[in-house]
Amino acid sequence: MLKSLSRAVGTAVRISTIATSTTRALPLSTPTLCIPSSATIRPFTRSLWMMNNKGASSGYRPKLFSSRVLSPSVSCGCGALHTEGDKAFGEFLSDEIKEERKIQKSKTLPKMSGGWELESNGAEVKLVKSVSGEKIIVTFNVNNSIPPSFEEEAEQGQQQKGEEEQDIVSTPNFVVEITKQEAAKHSLVFDCHFPEDEIAHGEGEEESDIFAIREVSFQPEGDSDWKETSYTLSTDSLDWALYDHLMDFLADRGVDNTFADELMELSTAMEHQEYIKFLEDLGSFVKCK
Repeated sequence: MLKSLSRAVGTAVRISTIATSTTRALPLSTPTLCIPSSATIRPFTRSLWMMNNKGASSGYRPKLFSSRVLSPSVSCGCGALHTEGDKAFGEFLSDEIKEERKIQKSKTLPKMSGGWELESNGAEVKLVKSVSGEKIIVTFNVNNSIPPSFEEEAEQGQQQKGEEEQDIVSTPNFVVEITKQEAAKHSLVFDCHFPEDEIAHGEGEEESDIFAIREVSFQPEGDSDWKETSYTLSTDSLDWALYDHLMDFLADRGVDNTFADELMELSTAMEHQEYIKFLEDLGSFVKCK
């Protein structure tokens, strides 16, 4: 009896504490990401409840995520748990999928110029081409490729009426692997990324590289795992002349600003496709279909 009374009192205290908590603002720590003009973009509609200042950083949670135990439904014969919350969740997902399909630019993926062949396996993408006895493979993954600054910008956009909706652009890290067919024991591998402060190059401005090399290393040919036993050259403190030669080496093989722009366009389209597919799979799981 005493243990039951103690748990009841503890529960009442926690509920009282939650009810009196205040909303915390999201920290502003990520610089604004400039959006390349040639990339395929779509309006930021993903985290609607976060954009209304009622997201993960506040004490608010939508009713469909309520911790209150709901009565299970017996309408489904699968034997799994079904609640009114599941029903509301499923309806929300159906509406979200419809909205995402409305803003989807195209169901077909954009083409890469330069003779690149596209291979994909879910969220992982590979671009392959051969040039004068060299095989060039570019790999990237669309997971976690949306910069977190978009969440911050979306919240700010809600507070500024009359401004255009924020757009989503996927900027994945990517790896360039170059193999000479006559010396196929090792490949020269470049680990590249999109620095947020260098992505945009507007008209009238001197064009700069919109991607950067983070690391360079020789790796066993065809090995998907980066061997830590191989020496890796970091570009953080690299001589600028050597770095320029490395960038020119990539550009001569078709990995330049045009390629980077098209890669962002392709990644944005693929990330959106995978997101819609995930929502559909999640809806089927919740509805037990």
